[in-house]
Amino acid sequence: MPSPTPTPISTPARRLRVVLAEDSVLLREGLIGVLGRFGHETVAAVGDADALRDAVAAHEPDVVVTDVRMPPGFQDEGLRAAVELRARRPTLPVLVLSQYVQRSYAAELLDSGDGTGVGYLLKDRVGQVEQFVEGLTRVAEGGTVIDPEVVRQLLRRRRDPLEQLTPREREVLALVAEGKSNGAIAGQLVVSEAAVGKHIGNILAKLDLPPADGVHRRVLAVLAYLRG
Repeated sequence: MPSPTPTPISTPARRLRVVLAEDSVLLREGLIGVLGRFGHETVAAVGDADALRDAVAAHEPDVVVTDVRMPPGFQDEGLRAAVELRARRPTLPVLVLSQYVQRSYAAELLDSGDGTGVGYLLKDRVGQVEQFVEGLTRVAEGGTVIDPEVVRQLLRRRRDPLEQLTPREREVLALVAEGKSNGAIAGQLVVSEAAVGKHIGNILAKLDLPPADGVHRRVLAVLAYLRG
């Protein structure tokens, strides 16, 4: 009996050119397949940090996806390469997809540039391929996508500011870090959008953040905690 035909995926509004860095051949090939299924092009797929740097220089991709642990040391080579790439080109969108949180460079990556066009997702928390591709697209468009577990672990480095926030304000901040709008946060917490706006205002005031326009103000609220 023939295998069922996969459900077709609609053509994306923007076809992304992706450089992928993942040392596991099976996962690398799987991600290439997922990206292609959603209409994106993997212009280079590499297995170590040096090859990642070379591929970005050669192809100038729309977005980079990289793992943290890569040869030769299998420590934080991929993440360090991502930090270097963002230092050279602050507007380069980078999405880290990892098994765990590497604190030493994660905050530096998320604070690079102006804090936009960057993401850090944990592999075991990306439940569906659509969720991964949605996060990738958001990062490529200049958004910020941060796994809530990444936020929780990095926040432990800055306990004093965190202690100023109420439990509800911390909850709102975590949802802001996930890239959710005020409306989405209100729906998840079952409160009004006005209440969410008040919480965010309180968070910004307690963090002593200067006024900023648009999404940058929300990003600053998260990055204020991630800086070491």
